[in-house]
Parts: sequence; structure tokens; C-alpha cells
Amino acid sequence: MNVRAQMRMLPDGRRLHLQDGPIDLIIEAFGSEPEIIKAYRAAYARFVGLLDELCAELPFLRRPCSPETGWPHGTVARRMLAAVLPYASQHFITPMAAVAGAVAEEILAVMVSTAELSRAYVNDGGDIALHIGKSEKFAVGMIDRLDRPSLFGTTTLRSDHPVRGIATSGWRGRSFSLGIADAVTVLGDRAAPADAAATIIANAVDLPSHPAVVRVPACELAPDSDLGSRLITQKVGNLGLDEIHQALASGASMAERLLRMRLIRAAALHLQGETRTVGEVAISTPLSSSTSERMLVHA
Repeated sequence: MNVRAQMRMLPDGRRLHLQDGPIDLIIEAFGSEPEIIKAYRAAYARFVGLLDELCAELPFLRRPCSPETGWPHGTVARRMLAAVLPYASQHFITPMAAVAGAVAEEILAVMVSTAELSRAYVNDGGDIALHIGKSEKFAVGMIDRLDRPSLFGTTTLRSDHPVRGIATSGWRGRSFSLGIADAVTVLGDRAAPADAAATIIANAVDLPSHPAVVRVPACELAPDSDLGSRLITQKVGNLGLDEIHQALASGASMAERLLRMRLIRAAALHLQGETRTVGEVAISTPLSSSTSERMLVHA
């Protein structure tokens, strides 16, 4: 039996915190109190053992995938692979690029199938799965880094729009990045595909061989990293405005391509105070102080 998984209510009395090893979830559900309790119990029941399921297939999940890749056994692992397969023929990517979004999706699915909720979200370190009931909405805030969060954009998601997943990637985040974006936030139909797309777009925000960018092999920082000896960004010095725009344009071009392929709905790309937005969902920058809905702030 897994005794590592921890569950506690946060001091606000509304949000649930689930933690097991590297998986760290903040969950909030909206509805009647009995239904919320039912949803939280279901979330914890599914959470226990989930990390063990992933670890059992970790060698497969850390390998680069291709269109010929076989399928893993676990439901979360299968969500991960499905999210990255659209990129496998042209990019280096492993199912681990979608792990946080896939976990958030899995926990939310159990909650919604168990309880009657008007709204709910599962936030896995900034990768968020959303449930938005009829006539409901969520306000979403975007931050450029976890250690010193500052909002660079906001959007409102409503029940009549298909966005149900949000993910952010960048060199300042908790995962490694091949690019130099402070943050790339993607809005998609589900959390796992948004997670994979954010990785691809963030990698494309780049200035190859620029002297202000410090890169090191991923394996030097994490010997078991799925990125192996690939160079990941460790520091980005001050860039000129033209250089910032050049890097953002490269990322925006990738985002527009994914938009045309219907892999994302929108993206916001942020680098050293400059932001580019792409897509069919309105993203406002800077943040309007008039936003009244409760905000989901993520990195």
C-alpha cells in the first residue's frame, strides 16, 4: 500500500492539496458541500498509487516516441503518449512532456464522473485541467515564473468554448527547456495535449548559439532525464529588443502552425517583458484590475 500520498485541505478551507513525490496537485471544486466532499474523496482514491503506475512504465515513458511506438498500459501513460504523438515525426519528444497535464486530466475525470459539480480544476504545478459547467466561467492568470510570480496576461474561459486545458513551459519552470522563453502558456481542448504543445512552442522560442544564453547537457543536472545529453537552457542574459522579438517570432510561428493543425486554441509567449499572443481566445496583456472571477494563477 502506498503510504507516501498526502492529502490536506489548504488554510482557505476550499482547496485540496494532494502530494506524492514529484506530483503536487491543487484542486478546487464548486457545487454543493456533499458533492464537493464526494469529488475530493474520489480524487484522493485515484491519486493513491498513481505515481507507482507511472514508475512501472517509466523506461517506456522516457524514450523518444515515433508514429510506430507501441502503447503503454496505464490510462495516464496512454494519455501522455497520445498527447505527444502529433509531434513525434518532426521533433524529439517523449511522453514525459505531457505527464503533468495527463495527471491533472485523470484526477479531474474521476471527480466529474463521481460528483455533480458546477466547476472544478486540477492544477499540477501550472498545468491545469478544467471542468466548466453550463453558463459557468473561469478567469485565468498567467505568470512568467514561480519563484517571483508576476502576471503577464489573463483570459476568461466560458462554458461555450472548448478550452479545458492550460499548460505552461519555459526555461524558468520546474521542467527543462531547450528554448529561452520565460513562459509559454497554451490553451487547448485538454490538459495533456496543451502540456505537449507548450513544450514544443517554448523550445521554438530561441536564439541558437547566442552568447548570452548558457546551456548545459540535461544529464549533468538530472542523470535520468529523458532529454539525455541535449542542451537545456540554464541562464538567459539581457537581450536587445530586436533579439527578443526575433525569438518570440520564432515561437509564434510554431504556435500558429499548431493552431492551424487544431492542436491548440491559443498561446501567450513571454520573454524579458515582451509578450506575443496567438489564437482564437482573447488574451489580455497586461492584466486588467477589473477581473472579478476567482483566478487560477499558474507558471
